[in-house]
Amino acid sequence: MAASGQRPDDDDGGTNIGVATKTRAKTKKPTPYRVLMLNDDYTPMEFVVLVLQRFFRMDMDQATQVMLHVHQKGVGVCGTFSYEVAETKVGQVMDFAKQNQHPLQCTLEKA
Repeated sequence: MAASGQRPDDDDGGTNIGVATKTRAKTKKPTPYRVLMLNDDYTPMEFVVLVLQRFFRMDMDQATQVMLHVHQKGVGVCGTFSYEVAETKVGQVMDFAKQNQHPLQCTLEKA
């Protein structure tokens, strides 16, 4: 019969101590995507600033700076997000511009 505290299949005198381990799958960070705003000759600068404030949570100074960059360089970065968030923001901006009869264009690219 096994001694007190031992199981019959223990062969190390009851000092068998196991360590529980957890295998964790490595989670990969999502690929970041940049939302880009493209310049056009028709959308008013004030509307672009409004879009940057509303959809990208920029303050007036930051929105104005990005708007001027877009105006002068032809394209500017509105923000960097996961693919799903970037895709949603592009859609929101395009819909809002269309509702307000502006040809403003937004797109996304891998960061």
